[in-house]
Amino acid sequence: MSFLLYMPVVPAAAHPCPGLARWAARGVGLLTLLLLGLCPPGGSRAQPQPQPQPPPVAIPAAAGPMPALPLPSLPMEESVFAAALASDQLPLLEQACQDAARFDLPVRLRQLKDRLVDLRPAPQPLPVVLANANALISCLAPEAALSVLDRYGPGPGLERQQWLTLQWRAANAGLNHRRAAEALRRLAAGERSRLEAMALPVRLRDDGILDTRSALDVLASHLAAMGRRQEAAEVLLAGRLPGVVAAERLKLAVALLDNLPLAQRNALMEMALDQAAAGGAWGLAAQLLDDQQALQRLEGGDPEPARQRRLRLSRRIDDTYAEWVLRRDDPSEAERIKVLEQRLRSPREPGGHAHSAPETAEPTTP
Repeated sequence: MSFLLYMPVVPAAAHPCPGLARWAARGVGLLTLLLLGLCPPGGSRAQPQPQPQPPPVAIPAAAGPMPALPLPSLPMEESVFAAALASDQLPLLEQACQDAARFDLPVRLRQLKDRLVDLRPAPQPLPVVLANANALISCLAPEAALSVLDRYGPGPGLERQQWLTLQWRAANAGLNHRRAAEALRRLAAGERSRLEAMALPVRLRDDGILDTRSALDVLASHLAAMGRRQEAAEVLLAGRLPGVVAAERLKLAVALLDNLPLAQRNALMEMALDQAAAGGAWGLAAQLLDDQQALQRLEGGDPEPARQRRLRLSRRIDDTYAEWVLRRDDPSEAERIKVLEQRLRSPREPGGHAHSAPETAEPTTP
């Protein structure tokens, strides 16, 4: 398997908080600036534009699942499995692991795991260690894969990246959030923003396409799963990409920072709205305004400004249902509510998605 390394170049003005770049160089994060009052909501009005990205550079990593091929309908015959189990070839053993996992054969999986753990004792070169650990992941034995990886001490550079990436894969497969987060922190080498440029493999689809996700977001997910919500939010706020990506991260950070004062959470929400608008993501902007109203109500604030902005946005994007929901309890809007209700067509009325078209005569054969 390989993962792609993207190196986005984003100017300081593209950050959700203008002027943060010079502070980031000193190790100061967005959350810290908010708490110190150095990044007010008014400073979030910049409208950054996404910068063109250079083409991704492929960096070889640990061998992983091959693209999807026609799968057998029956598991390996016993004789074929016995030959694979007796083999010392890691690719053959991994194929047997994938077969046993697919057909849910726990006895075979246990036999293969024991064979793989004992097959290549230390010391071994890195490619052998990575292939052995990857086969154990295929055998649904991620903890054993971690123990095999722990036999090797990688040098700096690409070798260390490959070793840590597979360590994350094994820990992630075993839901070992502590080890997974530790591997990603070591990949970051003290600079969280570096993780934004690393695309981690998270799922191999049935069509053979590999889905990836930014290591920055993955680290935040592991930290949140461990209950370290503030640290997870700080990781998200370390991102530097503008637009929709920044808006989604800010939205999640607000949800994680439930102990932050209302004014600071609202400031983050305003930044998210600006970034969503800069990226033209009006659906996301609508969600953010809904969240902002709910946040103001929950914390005893004034939801009316967010409601009015949501109404204006509803009319702009022709969101009739949302506008009707926002106006339906206001007696002074009776005339507008009536217009909206007429536009809200029943799904079974003509034109609705559940309407059955009248039957027509079968076409004659030409």
